[in-house]
Amino acid sequence: MHHKASSRDTSQNFPKLKRVETDPDPDIYDITYVDVSPSVGSTSPLSKSPWIAHVDPTDLEPPHSGIKSTASHTKEPKNYSPNILMGSLFREEGHIYSLATSGDLLYTGSDSKNIRVWKNQTEFSSFKSNSGLVKAIVLAGDKIFTGHQDGKIRVWKVSSKDSNIFRRIGTMPVFRDYLRNSITPSSYFSFMRKNPTSTSAQGFRHVDAISCLTLSEDNKLLYSGSWDQTFKVWRISDLRCLESVKAHDDAVNAVVSGFDGLVFSGSADGTVKVWRREDQAKETKHFFSETLLKQDCAVTAIAVDQSATLVYCGSSDGTVNFWERDNNMKNGGVLKGHKLAVLCLVAAGRLLFSGSADLGIRVWRRPERGDGRGGDVGGEHVCIAVLKGHAGPVKCMAVERDQESASGEKRWIVYSGSLDRSVKMWRVSESSPPIEYQSSDPFDGPTELTVAPSFSGHE
Repeated sequence: MHHKASSRDTSQNFPKLKRVETDPDPDIYDITYVDVSPSVGSTSPLSKSPWIAHVDPTDLEPPHSGIKSTASHTKEPKNYSPNILMGSLFREEGHIYSLATSGDLLYTGSDSKNIRVWKNQTEFSSFKSNSGLVKAIVLAGDKIFTGHQDGKIRVWKVSSKDSNIFRRIGTMPVFRDYLRNSITPSSYFSFMRKNPTSTSAQGFRHVDAISCLTLSEDNKLLYSGSWDQTFKVWRISDLRCLESVKAHDDAVNAVVSGFDGLVFSGSADGTVKVWRREDQAKETKHFFSETLLKQDCAVTAIAVDQSATLVYCGSSDGTVNFWERDNNMKNGGVLKGHKLAVLCLVAAGRLLFSGSADLGIRVWRRPERGDGRGGDVGGEHVCIAVLKGHAGPVKCMAVERDQESASGEKRWIVYSGSLDRSVKMWRVSESSPPIEYQSSDPFDGPTELTVAPSFSGHE
């Protein structure tokens, strides 16, 4: 995979990474790598942490131009933009574990405890937590929530006097939750009785690493999943913990708020569970509804397509299961293609992006809603691209609409964070035709994207 780079191809100058065996850990997919490449001088672009490989899309040939379309896809549009790698960011400070985007800002979290903010591919600001690597980032109005390895959620806000200064305004659980539990234990036991799936050892506080954060449909609640087998429900307005649910028998790897008041959780115990939210007077409760999946391998990621009422689940065996909402949740099938664990999923428009430990990102397109046969033959999901360029597992992704899309074409900007310490920026067209395989093994030869030429950026 490594090759000698030309002066215009510094983005491929990845460090040589070697896997390191570590003690057993609840998050068995946080694969540890160390840099064993020869040391480089201070003049190396990799040591300066720039965004590089900013390219003019017209410099690239469409990745599918040499592929003939089959008769079954003759209805695919011909006027689509090529899917390209637009930029690459490398910092020496650590693996990238979390990403979030809003407007023209990109937030990145790593195991260095730093949260960095980027604007137009230039570092705009940064802020640092006291402890705990940054496992998740969620943006809610003027607040930024970060979930950490130490089991705490930290809350940040932009300074009213300076837009590039971020101040910590709280840590969850808040002090008054601790105080309420210690001074008035009856209120704590009342909390436990109302939440029979909770355990007294956990209550309002996560006792292990936070694995994920997500907002409710109405953006009034924050859900946090943890290796302590629980997910907790927090009210954003006052940062109070409303509920703690003992959801699984192993680490909770994913929690996503869906549609119709449903919440979906996935765990290392191999299950995907559905929870029904009910708002009662001043209380919010979640009740177990059903188990969608029970398997031997771990569930590693969940994504929801709100418009199509679809739920996707990624697993450690490299597959993606999905369910459709009818009267009940109905299994729609399995998407196969990754050779190693799926580590992250993001849905946008008609597309699903799946990042994997196999170093790649697959882009899937669902059929149009309606008759079930829409633009893709047979009403099936099709893979329209494989994004390759990372030298380590793809751990997280964030997607936003490309505002510069040509008239009638829907394009997406995809940011991918990896354990190779880099963030990459891709542009993907929703109109791209399905990939054509050139070998007898359907999972052993998809057309890969043309890698963009790269240029050193400034500090």
